Amino acid sequence: MSHPLEFGLDTFGDVTERPASGDGAGTLVTHAQAIRDLVEQAVLADRVGLDFIGVGEHHRVDFAVSAPEVVLAAIAARTERIRLGSAVTVLSSDDPVRVYERFATVDAVSNGRAEVILGRGSFTESFPLFGLDLQDYEKLFEEKIELFAELLKDEAVTWQGSVRGSLSDQWVYPRPESGTLKTWVGVGGSPQSVIRAAHYGLPLFLAIIGGQPAQFAPYADLYRRALTEFGKPSQPIAMHSPGFIAETDAEAKEILYPYQEEQTNQLGRERGWPPYSRPQYEQSANPTGALYVGSPETVAQKIAKNLTLLGASRFDLRYSMGRLPHEHMMRSIELYGTEVVPRVRELMA
Repeated sequence: MSHPLEFGLDTFGDVTERPASGDGAGTLVTHAQAIRDLVEQAVLADRVGLDFIGVGEHHRVDFAVSAPEVVLAAIAARTERIRLGSAVTVLSSDDPVRVYERFATVDAVSNGRAEVILGRGSFTESFPLFGLDLQDYEKLFEEKIELFAELLKDEAVTWQGSVRGSLSDQWVYPRPESGTLKTWVGVGGSPQSVIRAAHYGLPLFLAIIGGQPAQFAPYADLYRRALTEFGKPSQPIAMHSPGFIAETDAEAKEILYPYQEEQTNQLGRERGWPPYSRPQYEQSANPTGALYVGSPETVAQKIAKNLTLLGASRFDLRYSMGRLPHEHMMRSIELYGTEVVPRVRELMA
């Protein structure tokens, strides 16, 4: 079964710099302003015909969004057709029932446009914040995704586990008008996670933020084989990668590099990585790397190549990058929707 081509955007709600001209140039906007800017970015994405916008969840000073569903509801009120989801919902440190209720509410206010992408997340600050032990990392996710899969069945739920209270013949409200919520499993490169997504018959979302997309082809193949072995119907595969688009390759690279370098080095100091370098950046930006930075034609060629390589039908561009200003993101979104996406469709026709 073939799945229709789709193109989306993802953002972590990064706190950005103020415009280069005007008061406070180069200083950071407030968390509140970053959230308001994000809503405007989603409105533009809807206007240029993109299929989806995903909003990430973080609980730290450099990201503004800790309650994605509230932001998505605000976006729903300002848009008409774009689908709205998480990027990702850190299910391990949340409650599956509350996640379901919140996204079912977004689904209602958006007239059926909500999606959930469940994952573990690449940050762990939510665990101590909500009183959870990182030693339970695996068990928390395994049990909670099991419960979430039960909640998707549009029937009363009976479930028992060790990480939360049991449910006995329990309905959860509101109910989506379609009967269920579209739910993906976000995977960063674990075969066990790929197999888990197939086990529940949920679509697979590959987060390809480093290395080479070709390294993920075996995971896509494993997923398709596992779906068959579990007797599940064909499901779409999506991919998410960072990028930035400008009129020329040189302009895009020069604008993005200082923000990519700063954010990567900040995370590197926290995680013990070596300093980020310009050669690393150029390698990621080359045709086999995981960074989609360049002119519309360059980015379109790379997206088409990697969608084909993975047998994927959806590409989400993570368009925010640290302090990268709102004005640059707006132009990148505009070029993505008006030039990149039509060109990818043409290349893959």
